[in-house]
Amino acid sequence: MNDERVTELEIKVAYQEDLLQTLNDVVSEQQQQLIRLEEVSRLLGQRIKNMAGSEGINQGVELPPHY
Repeated sequence: MNDERVTELEIKVAYQEDLLQTLNDVVSEQQQQLIRLEEVSRLLGQRIKNMAGSEGINQGVELPPHY
């Protein structure tokens, strides 16, 4: 291999390493967002259950016909 070809390959590898690191950063951030969204979803689910329990919803209490 000549020096020019080796240099081209080194440049390509450097770009690929940079791209791989960028993609890794994006995936890592998305994982953190997913964890936060799952926690929010869990908390909202608990809040809905608590509200339903405190208002008698789903406990045999029928709503008036106008609802």
